[in-house]
Amino acid sequence: MVDIIIGSINPPGSPADRTPQPGGLVEAELLHVRPPRQRTAGPAGQERRKQVRRDPPNGRVLTLMIADGKSLPRDLDTKKYKVLVRFVKK
Repeated sequence: MVDIIIGSINPPGSPADRTPQPGGLVEAELLHVRPPRQRTAGPAGQERRKQVRRDPPNGRVLTLMIADGKSLPRDLDTKKYKVLVRFVKK
């Protein structure tokens, strides 16, 4: 599971200087990496969360900042998309 934060900060440069990247590529900044969540030992009886979700044991949760939110599909929250992540050193 990846947490995606859609930003409203305009990227540097004028809109005429920016060209859309081919293949639906979107540049993002990695804000935070955390281990997968564990089952909470809350009050005896019922679980606090309505849906019990289990992250893969070897997984990592990434928080990303996408500076130009207009480059994302409008229906991103419909879960019709598969997100592929590629890491490139700065």
